[in-house]
Amino acid sequence: MADFGATGEQTVSGFLAALAAKTPTPGGGATACVTGALAAAQAEMVVAYSLGKKNLAEHQEMLAGAQRELARTREMLLELGDEDARAYARLNALMKLPEGDPGRAELAAAGETAATVPLSAMAVCVELTHLCAKLRGKSNAHLVSDLDIAEKLAAAAAWCAGRNVEINLPGLAEPAKGRIEGQYRALQGRMG
Repeated sequence: MADFGATGEQTVSGFLAALAAKTPTPGGGATACVTGALAAAQAEMVVAYSLGKKNLAEHQEMLAGAQRELARTREMLLELGDEDARAYARLNALMKLPEGDPGRAELAAAGETAATVPLSAMAVCVELTHLCAKLRGKSNAHLVSDLDIAEKLAAAAAWCAGRNVEINLPGLAEPAKGRIEGQYRALQGRMG
């Protein structure tokens, strides 16, 4: 795995350079998570401009809760981006081992982790799209385009994370494959 540091500690240009490099990580999983974190931050900004507004007095409690949830979501997605990079790096290293190497016994568990981490990111991003929708009409009307952007970014991040689940499914054995695929399909149904 490339030593690009924790995703949340990178500058934007540093992360993009690491992503552009000819290294297996960071990759699509980190992209999905960073996109989701951007969506959460964008929605946080909308909430920040909504808190304390007299015309939104009846929504202040919900907005305060949303602010906390969005901050947690942003941090969680950055952590999942790092986790995804570690999971894929481990799987990639194990797949390069020669047949018969005892280390290959860990392939099934590594494959499962490489599918469940993006599944978790997908779930977080789906919830984020629903939170953005909940803020509609209950947040600063002057920032409706920012809220739209947050919701679309969250949906794109959910789709991207889901794509990483899909790509890992064929390498999984039952019962993990069926369980993860079922959870993935359920999340797809919630994407709208």
